[in-house]
Amino acid sequence: MGDIPPRGTSAVVEADAAYDKFVHDNLKRNYIGHFMHGMLGMTGFRLVNTPTFVPAYLHSISGSDFWVGIGTSLQQLGSIVSPIVGASQVEHRKKILPVSVTLGLLMRLQILGLAISGWFMAGPPALFFALLFLFLLGLFQGPQRVAFQLLLAKVIPIRLRGRLQAWRNLIGGLIAALLSYFAGSWLIANHVWGNGYATTFFVSFVLTSLGLTALQLMMREPEPPTVRARTRLRERMKDFPALLREDKGFAWFMVARTLVMGSRISQPFLPIYAAHILGISHELSPEEFGVMLAALSVAYMGADTLTNLVWGYLSDRQGFRSTFLLSTAINIAGVAAMMLCTSIETFAIAFLLIGAGQSGFQMSTTNIVLEYGHPHDVPMRMALSNTAEGAAGAFAPLLGAGLVLLWGYQSAFWASVATMAAALAIAIWKMDEPRRSRGR
Repeated sequence: MGDIPPRGTSAVVEADAAYDKFVHDNLKRNYIGHFMHGMLGMTGFRLVNTPTFVPAYLHSISGSDFWVGIGTSLQQLGSIVSPIVGASQVEHRKKILPVSVTLGLLMRLQILGLAISGWFMAGPPALFFALLFLFLLGLFQGPQRVAFQLLLAKVIPIRLRGRLQAWRNLIGGLIAALLSYFAGSWLIANHVWGNGYATTFFVSFVLTSLGLTALQLMMREPEPPTVRARTRLRERMKDFPALLREDKGFAWFMVARTLVMGSRISQPFLPIYAAHILGISHELSPEEFGVMLAALSVAYMGADTLTNLVWGYLSDRQGFRSTFLLSTAINIAGVAAMMLCTSIETFAIAFLLIGAGQSGFQMSTTNIVLEYGHPHDVPMRMALSNTAEGAAGAFAPLLGAGLVLLWGYQSAFWASVATMAAALAIAIWKMDEPRRSRGR
């Protein structure tokens, strides 16, 4: 880390005080910037990441459950190594906003690519480019998540992070739920602009771009008193065992988080399974299929939206571990409920549970990792954790596709339930609450 004075010296104390003053003086502006970015960005990305539109689009151009699993897997595959590379590019920088904006723009261009290929291509060419853009989306999403979470940690005090994300997700979720219903019942059902799925992806591109612009215009980034010295990636990777060995809570968190990604075993097939049980065909009844997608998307995003305030305030009061535990239990209940559904109403309830569980999982895992270990290791801890999650997320849909082809949809649901139950047991017995153990 260079010639950094020992902690406690007057130089370091003064530098820390100046940093804290900058954060306090610019808190309102940065709070609004992150709120706008999160609200618009999350709204747009939900149209792509919700387990309805992209799986349905892949199934519509391929006609195969196999390619649905491949597409979801490729998106996660892209994010396996890239978080570590991204972390190595930002952990030595005092200003990381420029890098973050570049990565965010590259992500958004992949969504635009999905839209353009959907408008102008069909069949195998459309499938090829959809898979390519999903892979690239994951590739840039990995380091982007590290960079933006590090930005959040720099300018938003820990006591305010839960409620900030709760309110931005609440407002963004309400907009996303309305857009999802609009996209399914009108854009997709009526093939607006020739391909309703492509038009939906274009709407996502516009919204996410507006959010990125708002952050770039609003945010004032402080320079920390010290940063880690720049290290070659190969040398930095040698520190990984020490990161896990020195903080057992973080190590067990990684295991639990990775196992919860077992939900991805069945997630890509949720809307397809619902259509199968309800006897709805995209080819024969596109309008009815679009309305079903709209209803399930609204249920999923509505639950994500309405539970965000609960997760945010619970996390601020009790810590993010409690949110992780409760959201995982709800996620298990939602996937198990899918196997009992026989009507659109019961499927909507299952999607409500899954949406609520995923909302709490995302909030807890992206924040609790910021609280383990030394601040200088935050980027690499996030990268290591995200890489493990990406690896599990890439493998899970492939496993799910194989299970569906061999033994049917319910085998994939049972596999999801089993892996998440293992994660919940590990989190209860092994994963600590870093805020409480450090007296924060």
